[in-house]
Amino acid sequence: MSLSRAEVEKVSLLGRLQLTPAELDLMTTQLSAVVGYIEQLKELSTDDVEPMAHAVPTSNVFRDDVVTPSADRALILSNAPHADGEFYLVPAVLGE
Repeated sequence: MSLSRAEVEKVSLLGRLQLTPAELDLMTTQLSAVVGYIEQLKELSTDDVEPMAHAVPTSNVFRDDVVTPSADRALILSNAPHADGEFYLVPAVLGE
């Protein structure tokens, strides 16, 4: 199947592309070749091919979320500009 120049003009209009007449001729030729390749792929039997989301197998690389003891609270709060010994103190943003 080949595309007509009018079809390529319509696609360029939808894509908001301003193509010169020479560019339209080139795009018509190139897009027709792409559509031809797709037609070739349609001839292949894909009955025994499972659908996939990725070309290569993937797996979750994140570790399990496990609770572990943290560092000394006093040491962590020692870097805070304002703390009350148990929590960071920050200015109120939404009122009191």
